[in-house]
Amino acid sequence: MKKMFSVLSLLLALTLVLAACGGSSEKTSGNKKELTAWAWNINVPVLKKAAEQFEKDNPGFKLKVVEMGREDVYSKLTTGLQAGGKGLPDIVLVEDDRVQGYVNAFPKAFLDISKMGFDKQADKFPEYKKALLEKDGKVYGFPFDGGPTGVFYRTDYFEKAGVKADDIKTWNDFIEAGKKIKEKVGVDFIGLDLNGDDGLLRAMLNQQGSFLFDNDGKVALNTEEAKKALQVQKDLKDAKLVKNTVGWDAWISAMSEGKTAVAPSGAWLAGSITQQAADTKGKWGVMQFPAFEEGGNRAANQGGSNYMILSSTVNKDLSYKFLEYFSTTDNIQLEAMKGGLFPTLNTIYNNEMFTGPDEFFSGQTIWKTFADEVNDIPPANYTENYSLAHDEAIKAQSEVMNGKSMDKALKDAEDRLKNRMNK
Repeated sequence: MKKMFSVLSLLLALTLVLAACGGSSEKTSGNKKELTAWAWNINVPVLKKAAEQFEKDNPGFKLKVVEMGREDVYSKLTTGLQAGGKGLPDIVLVEDDRVQGYVNAFPKAFLDISKMGFDKQADKFPEYKKALLEKDGKVYGFPFDGGPTGVFYRTDYFEKAGVKADDIKTWNDFIEAGKKIKEKVGVDFIGLDLNGDDGLLRAMLNQQGSFLFDNDGKVALNTEEAKKALQVQKDLKDAKLVKNTVGWDAWISAMSEGKTAVAPSGAWLAGSITQQAADTKGKWGVMQFPAFEEGGNRAANQGGSNYMILSSTVNKDLSYKFLEYFSTTDNIQLEAMKGGLFPTLNTIYNNEMFTGPDEFFSGQTIWKTFADEVNDIPPANYTENYSLAHDEAIKAQSEVMNGKSMDKALKDAEDRLKNRMNK
């Protein structure tokens, strides 16, 4: 019996030694310094570049970037969160309009970085970006890129029609300019999908300090701001200035083929125009959104994303340290800009890439135009019900464009949304 006990004791001791050796091996192999991130498209090379540079000061660090489609990221993220964090990465890219939905639905799923030192970095980002990452005094991610808006326009068409961009101060001025360009140049003024996309509507609401929800999260579809925004689009349609562009491809094609003269959009559109309409170099300019009243706000946002850390990670400190480096290091964010993204890190706005002229855009300093408006962008409250509100806004917009009373369309949309939210 004593012999058997001795053998068992020896086996137990060997097991403990091997386990200890295994743990030591894992640390030295770098596994404890490896993070996994989920992202898509042009975000991937920026992450990889940042990881290479971060590794120089953090030997052994590795970042495994899993590239997948945007909707695939959200599908897998939602599935993993519903499973209690199973199979999730350390870091995930999440767009502005999705953040609040995830934070509200899974309040414990993401790391509160305000406790880890983010307060020291907060002044480097605009208020509108920080607001959508905050809830109950907690901050759930690092701001990344944004979509400050402007109107991309064909300078050659404007010149031929005798229209000066600097004279366009209001949306009424914008419509009148469209009429002249349609008459003198013979092309449609603007491409819109008024029955299937509310991107311009949401940007115009944001410009007015409004949105689909108010600051308290209450439905705000039936508002004066919504009526003003819809009226501009209806006036454009009634004046026969709109080319019906259903979907992204049709919208981009109309611009690249010279079939439309203007495109109100986020700054990110610059990359698509330069890539898909390369032969139009020197024929584009950018101006700010027109105001609703002369002297009114001309800043808004359309698009953008952020990086969030999953609470399920075993590498909380390392995840924070890497994302802090990624988000606040000038040369990394300038690398993002080269890839067609608009960084919201304000420490780089004095860099020559922002202040210098852009030959493609008629020598304008278009990036300075975008950077100068960032601090004037009002916050937008997306809430966890954004997808429902987005759906109802599109329906209301379509109904107004097809003849339904604006008051009736917005009231019905608001009622439908409230009913859907209460189910």
